[in-house]
Amino acid sequence: QVQLVESGGGLVQAGESLRLSCEASGSTFGVTAMGWFRQAPGKQRELVAIQSNNGQTTVGESAKGRFAISRDIAKNTVYLQMNGLKVGDSAVYYCYMQRSLSHGRQSSWGQGTQVTVDS
Repeated sequence: QVQLVESGGGLVQAGESLRLSCEASGSTFGVTAMGWFRQAPGKQRELVAIQSNNGQTTVGESAKGRFAISRDIAKNTVYLQMNGLKVGDSAVYYCYMQRSLSHGRQSSWGQGTQVTVDS
């Protein structure tokens, strides 16, 4: 079992910044990537950013140029620095972990942290 605990969400004004953190605990062997997704009311969950162990990073279109992902692999922690926040960035942000196990690839999710951007 893997536990992913997010922190750092909250209410901010448009143009401000937030930094999200996610720490993994439990069965963290075989981790190949960690990242962030988000889901706004009435919308599908979408990729924000994800980074593999070799540093390869994929950033969602809405986050390009404003958000940056980083990881502390030794601590099984992933961060999301969000700058220039917009009202449209309001969503629940979910931490994501991917592991490669003997029986296949496994995905784990955090409970989510709310980010609300007010105009």
